Amino acid sequence: MKIAIIPISQEGQAVARQLQQLAVRSTHKVTLLLRSEVPARWHDYDAFVFIGAMGICVRTIAPLVEDKHTDPAVVCVDSLGQHAISVLSGHIGGANDLATEIAQFIGATPVITTQSDNAGLWALDTLGKRFGWSVAGDTDMNPCIFAFVNRKPTALLLEAQDEGTEYLQQTMPAHVSLIRDISEADRKKYELIIIVSPYIRHVPEGMSVLQFVPRVATYGLGLAHQAAPAERILDEIDEAIRHQGLHPCACEYATIDVKRDEPVVKFLQERGFRVRFFTAEELAKVDVPNPSPLVEGYMGTPSVCEAAAILASEGDQLVVPKQKGKDWTVAVAIRRAPKQAHIEIVGAGPGDPDLISVRGRRFLERADLILYAGSLVPKALTECHKPGAVVRSSADMNLEEQCALMKEHYDKGHLIVRLHTGDPCIFGAIQEQMAFFDREGMSYHITPGISSFLAAAAELRSQFTIPERTQTIILTRGEGRTPMPEREQLHLLARSQSTMCIFLSASIVDDVQRQLLQHYPEDTPVAACYHLTWPDQKIYRGQLKDLAHIVHDNHLTLTTMLVVGEAIDNRHGLSELYNKHFTHLYRQGED
Repeated sequence: MKIAIIPISQEGQAVARQLQQLAVRSTHKVTLLLRSEVPARWHDYDAFVFIGAMGICVRTIAPLVEDKHTDPAVVCVDSLGQHAISVLSGHIGGANDLATEIAQFIGATPVITTQSDNAGLWALDTLGKRFGWSVAGDTDMNPCIFAFVNRKPTALLLEAQDEGTEYLQQTMPAHVSLIRDISEADRKKYELIIIVSPYIRHVPEGMSVLQFVPRVATYGLGLAHQAAPAERILDEIDEAIRHQGLHPCACEYATIDVKRDEPVVKFLQERGFRVRFFTAEELAKVDVPNPSPLVEGYMGTPSVCEAAAILASEGDQLVVPKQKGKDWTVAVAIRRAPKQAHIEIVGAGPGDPDLISVRGRRFLERADLILYAGSLVPKALTECHKPGAVVRSSADMNLEEQCALMKEHYDKGHLIVRLHTGDPCIFGAIQEQMAFFDREGMSYHITPGISSFLAAAAELRSQFTIPERTQTIILTRGEGRTPMPEREQLHLLARSQSTMCIFLSASIVDDVQRQLLQHYPEDTPVAACYHLTWPDQKIYRGQLKDLAHIVHDNHLTLTTMLVVGEAIDNRHGLSELYNKHFTHLYRQGED
C-alpha cells in the first residue's frame, strides 16, 4: 500500500517518525506529505494518514471525497499517538485494516465505526475483492448491506467451492441460513439472499439479492484465423454464455496450439489470464457431444473448443456445449473442486466445550463424521455438528472397528474428526490409529488441545513451577494393566519431588501413594481433581498421606487427575521477570 503521512502540527512529528518505520516493517511505501499537497496528490496514494485533530483532517478531505469505490483510505491519528481512527473508505479502501495495523504498531487504540466490523459480521462490500469474485449485474449493495448488518433473515446459497465459500460456511452469523437450492429462497422467510454461484439465478420479487460470481470456469476457444478485434469477440462470447444461464466466470482459457499467436489469445495473456494449449492429437482423443468433420479437415481434430474445455478442466463435463459466432466457437466446463478426504485428530480439551480450540471447533462444524471418545469426552462438544453429519461414540468400538468406520467415510471423500480428550498426544492412544493411516496413505493432521493437567493448574489456581523450588512438571501414570518401563516407576520419578500430574490412576491409588511416599514428605500437598471443567467437577485437597482415603471416600473414578507437589496453593517465591531491578531485552532494570 502506498501511504502518505501528513503531520498537521509540530506536535505530531514524533508519531510521524514512528509511522515512517512501517515501510521497514511491512511492504508499505510511506511518504511524508504537507497538508497543502493533499488535494493535488489525492489520487496518487492508496491511503492518507493525518496526524492531528480530526476536524482538520475532515476539512482537508471533504472537497475531495467522491465515491467509496474509488476514494483512498483515510486514517487520523491524534498527535499523542493514543488513537488511530478509520475516517474514510473503511472496507473497500482498507482504512479499517490500516487503522488497526497502525494502532498495533504504535501502541494506540483503533477506532472502527463500521457496523459490520463492530458486530463481527461479513463486510459484504469487500468479500468480492477478498476472494476474487465479481458482483453479478449492477447490484446496489447498500440495501443488502443494510438488511444484513441489521440481522434481517438471510439465505445463503453456495454453488461453488473455494476458499471464500469455506470461510462463509465457517463464520455464518445466527441470522443466516444455508439453503441447498434456489427453490428454497422463500420471500416469507428471508429478506435477503446472498449467492455465490457462476449460474444466473432469479429470486422472488421483493427479495434483496447479492450475487458473487467466482471464477471457476474453463473456456475452450475455437478461433478463425486472425479473428479481431479481441474485445468484440470476447464480449460476444460473454453474451452467448449468458444466454446459456451462466455469468462470465472464466479463470482460464484453452485452445489448440496452432492458435498461439491469435489476437484474442495475446489479448487474454496481456490481461493476466492463463491460456492453455493442446495439440490436435491430444484434442482428437476426447469424446465430445458435437464433433465436426469440417473442423477435423482443417485442424486434424473433430473438436477444438469442447475438447479443449474438457481437457483443461481435467475431464469435467461441459456446462455449456459448443456455441458459435461469426469467427469463434466456445464451450465451457466448470472444474468441480474435488472434495479432499482428510482426518483431523482433534484435542477436545478437558471437558468444557468452551475450552476446545477455535480450529478444533471449526473442524467439528465442518466434519462429515465425528468419532469421539465417548467415555472421556462430553457429547456436548459434538453438538455444533452440521446437519447430516454422522456423530458416533467410539466407547464400545475396538481399534479395527474405528479404523474401518473412518476408512469408509474417507473413501467417500469425507472430512473426519477423531475427537480425543485433552490433548491427543498425551495418553491419547492415537499412535496405532496413525499407523493405520500411514499404511493406507490417508491424509491426517493433529489439532492440539488443552490437557487436563493444565486445567488442574487453572482450577487449583496454582502455578506448577515455583522459582527456586520446583521447575519441573512430570506427566505420568501409575502401573495398572499397562506396564510401565522400569526406569519410569513412580518411586523413581518421585526422587525429584517435582510437581507430578498423574493420569488414569484413581483405581490404583493405594499403590500410587505407597510409591510416592518413598521420596515425597507425607505432608506434601495433593489434589484429586474429578471431571475437570465438566458441570459436575469436584476437587479434593489434602496431604499425600491421605491421598488414597480421599479417592476412596469420594468414589473417584477414571476421569480423575492426581496432582502432587508443593506448588499446589503456593504463594511464595518471586519470579525475576517483573523485578524492577531485572534487566532484559525489553526493559532496563533500575539501579
